[in-house]
Parts: sequence; C-alpha cells; structure tokens
Amino acid sequence: MSLKIGKYEIKYPIVQGGMGVGVSWGNLAGTVSKAGALGTISSVGTGYYDDCRFVTKLVEDRPLGSDNTHSREALIEIFKKARKICGDAPLACNILHAITDYKRVVQDAIDAGANIIVTGAGLPTDLAKIVVEKCQEVGKDITKDVAIVPIVSSGKALKVIARFWQRAGRLPDAVIVEGPLSGGHQGAKEDELFKPEHSLESILVDVVAERDKWGDMPVIAAGGIWDKADIDRMMALGADAVQLGTRFALTYESDASDGFKQVLLDANEDDVKIVKSPVGYPARAINTPLIQNLEPRKIKCISNCIVPCNHGENANKVGYCIADSLGDGMRGRYENGLFFCGANVFRTNKLQHVQEIIDELK
Repeated sequence: MSLKIGKYEIKYPIVQGGMGVGVSWGNLAGTVSKAGALGTISSVGTGYYDDCRFVTKLVEDRPLGSDNTHSREALIEIFKKARKICGDAPLACNILHAITDYKRVVQDAIDAGANIIVTGAGLPTDLAKIVVEKCQEVGKDITKDVAIVPIVSSGKALKVIARFWQRAGRLPDAVIVEGPLSGGHQGAKEDELFKPEHSLESILVDVVAERDKWGDMPVIAAGGIWDKADIDRMMALGADAVQLGTRFALTYESDASDGFKQVLLDANEDDVKIVKSPVGYPARAINTPLIQNLEPRKIKCISNCIVPCNHGENANKVGYCIADSLGDGMRGRYENGLFFCGANVFRTNKLQHVQEIIDELK
C-alpha cells in the first residue's frame, strides 16, 4: 500500500511529522524520504541551523527578528542537505500558520524545492492563494507542482479550509487529522483535550466523513501513533496513512542534539505534561525545570517568531519565550530548554535508525 499526495507517490503510507526547532531538518527528512516514507522539514526557527551560520544578526546568542529566526537562506541549505540524501524523492515542508512572515516562508519553501506544504497551528485559509500566486510567478503548474496539506482536528475545520481553497482553484491534496496525544501544540482547549469527542479515533471518523464530500484526498492520522497495531487501528477507521513524530525524533538520523534526545529517552509517563504556550494553544512537553518554574515574568522579545505572542505579550503571561526555549532545547540545554514530545515517548529508551522503524511499521 502506497500513499499519493497530489502527483507525488510515496512508497509507504508513513509520514514523518515536522518537528521544530531543529529536530526534523535535512538529515532526518532526507533519510525518511530515501527510505520510502515522506520526510518533512520544519521551517520553524531555521535561523538556529548550523549554529546560526546563516543569520545576519544575533542578540544574546539568538536570531534577531523574524527574517533571521525563520531564515530563508538556512531553509534553502536544509533542503539542499536533504536532497543530497534522498535525491528526487518527495519532500514536505511544515510551516506553522501562526508564525510571523507566514506568506514569505511558504514562498521560501517553494523556492527551496518543497514538493508538499503542510500547515497547522491555525486555519490556513490563505495557503492555496499563496501557493497559486507563487507557482505562477516561478512558472510551476499551479495545480500540481506543489501539493498542499492542512492539519486539522475536526471535520468542521476541513470544511472551512476546503471552501477557501476552492476559491483559489485548489483543494487539499491530503489532510492530516491530529489527535490529542501528539507532541507540541494541540488542536483543542486544555479542558477539552481528553474528552471522548476529541480522541483521534473520534475526530478521524469525522474528518473522513467530511473528506468524502470533497473528493478522495488521503486522510493521514496523527497523534500517538507508535506501532503497527496503531496503524492497523487507524486504517480500520478510514485513514489512508499515518504520521509519526516522536519515534523519528528518537533516531540516530534525527537532527536534534544528543542532549535533546537524552531528555526524551530518560522520560517516564509521569514526565509528560500539558503546558500553556505563547502560541495560544496547549502543548505537550517534558516536565523539565523550565516547565516546573513557570510564572508570569518580563521577557524580552528577540525573535518575533509568532503572531499570537504579540512581541512577547503572551510569553510574559505564560512565563517563557517559545523561540528561546525551543532553541535551548534543540541545543540540549536542560535547565532552560523546552522539549516537545508525544504522549507515548516513554515507550522507548533507545535510539533506532530510521530504516529500522520503517521496516517495523510497513
């Protein structure tokens, strides 16, 4: 069984989730695509790539402003690295809708060679229009050359997105439905996360029913997927493919630092917590000193990374800057780092190779 997203054929119905800052960049995404699944490069915080080598200005060891934080030059280099590994195999780019300069980063990803654009953290009603206009500008086929894939947590969200995209002459080429066991930002309010109607099983059925009204684009189930039994269960409910993040983060080929990987490997089930995020959504992370000592505080905005934070206003409320903290996590700085993970991170205490995981799952 393969996966087709737009015109792109993926040998196995397995997608590696986009993980920023610095977890799924060129090495991981390239290796996953080479192995026959779909590798996904995260566009978040690319300024940190290669020890900030592509940043024009740093303040306190951090990229200054959105242009540097979400660096075009670094994203292009990340894609070059992935292409050296996977050749012409399809590559996706995950772009959070909440980031500052969203439109510019989508355009950068197309210039860098992304075959598929994946977007969550909000309703990306403008993505189709951005992609169509960029494809016209650079001479690409506006309906085929760049596939577009939203991440949703309900059939209603897919309906809204599809209506907007249809006006631009596009529909989703696939849809990722993400449940409440995923790592990082969640698609429901904290007090609703674990209600039965928000389980992946429930929202998957809802999204499949809505998909059927629009066409036959594949539905990709995500959030807590770990083994073959999980895949079989999702397929039985109507999924065409699955997405995994944490398992691929814990590979030798993952771009994350050894320190980042060790924090996840050492985690037990009680170490995984839901925290407030400056993005405005609850998020799942390891209960490190940063999380244990959260309180409102004055935080200087250096990166201007996301629109909802409003130059540090939300960071002050929740007690941390998400760009600074993810950057520290990427570098393996335990005391100040933010370490996103899925709910099932405790199920392993060893690293694997990407190929091992795909051989096990396929």
